[in-house]
Amino acid sequence: MAEISELLGRVPVFEGLPDDQIAWFLSQAQELQLKAGEVYARQGDPANAMFVILEGKLQGRGELAGETVTFDLKPGDVTGVLPFSRMKQFTVSGRAETDSRILRFPASLFPDLVQKMPELTKRLVGLMSDRIREVTRLEQQQDRLAGLGKLSAGLAHELNNPASAAKRAASQLRAILKRVRDASLELGRRDLTAAQKSEIEKVEASLVQMDGPPPDALAASDLEDQLDSLLRSHGQNDLWQLAADLARKNFKPALLEQLFATFDADTARAALVRISSSVEIADLLNQIESSAARISDLVSAIKEYTFMDQAPIQNVDIVKTLETTLTILNHKLKRGVTVQRDYQKTPFLVNSFGSELNQVWTNIIDNAIDAMGGKGELRVRTYREDTCVVVEIGDTGPGISPAIQAHIFEPFFTTKGVGEGTGLGLDTVQRIVKKHRGSIQVRSKPGDTRFQVWLPLAQDAG
Repeated sequence: MAEISELLGRVPVFEGLPDDQIAWFLSQAQELQLKAGEVYARQGDPANAMFVILEGKLQGRGELAGETVTFDLKPGDVTGVLPFSRMKQFTVSGRAETDSRILRFPASLFPDLVQKMPELTKRLVGLMSDRIREVTRLEQQQDRLAGLGKLSAGLAHELNNPASAAKRAASQLRAILKRVRDASLELGRRDLTAAQKSEIEKVEASLVQMDGPPPDALAASDLEDQLDSLLRSHGQNDLWQLAADLARKNFKPALLEQLFATFDADTARAALVRISSSVEIADLLNQIESSAARISDLVSAIKEYTFMDQAPIQNVDIVKTLETTLTILNHKLKRGVTVQRDYQKTPFLVNSFGSELNQVWTNIIDNAIDAMGGKGELRVRTYREDTCVVVEIGDTGPGISPAIQAHIFEPFFTTKGVGEGTGLGLDTVQRIVKKHRGSIQVRSKPGDTRFQVWLPLAQDAG
């Protein structure tokens, strides 16, 4: 017993406690001598004991935010359930990595412990607070990583689409450039007058510079048939693809007749191939330019979203942060969600900590999209109320039941499965809003759920 008393006295929470209290604790505790590999607590079992590590090395292992976590336990550590804890089941399993000695104190004796050892109780409550903070930190870290993973996957998809389009267009350009070069060489070998060359260039320029909308599918199909029929009537039986390309640019049959009236059949053919190829080149260049612009816009949005290369604390335009977030979440919005914006024209500036407000909008908007099943109307509104800007984000989903509304801002509360959503809980959203000296509330009924965030305007915002 003396040896155990000495070992227990080295445990930080027991240091300096009266001998009679130590003796009482030891009289109620059970000493366990564990062999390496032996399990002393299992995840999911009733949380019915506190454990004090005296000797050896042990390990805790369990699930946290859908991820497996492990941590080491050493002499002096206290684990298991603690006084005033609401833990019903062990959240991790405990196993000895080496031969170990531990004390097992039954949770049923906690009322007696509180009376007989008030100082130890106070220390254990402090230990429990530290544990809660650490678990919360780990949970939030896992949530943020899950959220980052989902956003990254969406952004990768958004970036891949224009990148793939640009790559396809560049690949097609090689073949078309050869075709236009061959047609130009063919025309160069012919003794064309200046007027004839000008006629070809005029038709080519008119089609390349055409900005009007293309004909609808039915009209394009009819036009393609007309052009193909005309080409065949002039002995050009293998230019059906050229007829389709010209039809998409609304090339009139009269222009085709004019070319065959002005040139012999072989010259007209070469001219049509060059004209059609030039039109395709212009279209492909537009695709590449559009794709590059989309990639540039996304990269800019990412930089804005993360406040990369910017001061950690600064006045930010609320509408700009909302629009940046909508850009980042475009991969989810474009599946069937329409966005209705109602922004006041006056810029609303809020003193913000980096990208934290973007995290708030991301979570609320992501939840709204999921609530609507990816199809519905998302309403984003800003307005001023006294010295605050109010951001209202609404959706046309089924609504949040009163029973759930009472818990949505509680830590770790979720109605989603593991790995779903952005991973950032509404309790963290509320914490960020409060950090900005603001407040958040929700109003919900079927077809109309609204989250309203109040944020104090920056002093120089007017």
